[in-house]
Amino acid sequence: MVAGQTKAAACAACHGANGNSASPAFPSLAGQSAGYLVKQLTEYKAGTRVNGIMAGMAAPLSAEDMDDMAAYYAAQAKTALPAEGQDAALLAQGGRLYHAGRPGAGVPACAACHGAKGFGHPGAGYPSLHAQQAMYVDGALKAFRDGARANDAGSVMRQAAKGLSDDDIRALAAYSASLR
Repeated sequence: MVAGQTKAAACAACHGANGNSASPAFPSLAGQSAGYLVKQLTEYKAGTRVNGIMAGMAAPLSAEDMDDMAAYYAAQAKTALPAEGQDAALLAQGGRLYHAGRPGAGVPACAACHGAKGFGHPGAGYPSLHAQQAMYVDGALKAFRDGARANDAGSVMRQAAKGLSDDDIRALAAYSASLR
């Protein structure tokens, strides 16, 4: 664990010292499954997942570095985001989509893969969305929907996001940030 914490020191500027990002643009890594984090780092390094900053950060990492850092972040407690100032109608819309989807439009319930409380399913490779930064989730969903992000196994997220409007995505992002 100490090795992972030491190796992750450079990540603190964006993802927070313990993996709880203070910036809405960067995801919180605390409590995320180690397997998911290793997959993402490996894909940044290989260019399968595209992000200029992360490609540069992942380039020098060995498999051991990635394992150590992922284990460190997976062991960190996720800090819930502040709940004040949330738009109740937006959260209700997001909650409906998250838990029930929109079957007629081919939009599955997010909870089916990410869990009712958003903790994900590590064995299946589905990440935690619990208290994740809304701005980050918004960008990720749009990237999947628009095909700019394509590192999802079996195109699951690209298919799920196809039927989402920008308003739907904003509501889902707000709802995932509110999950406690």
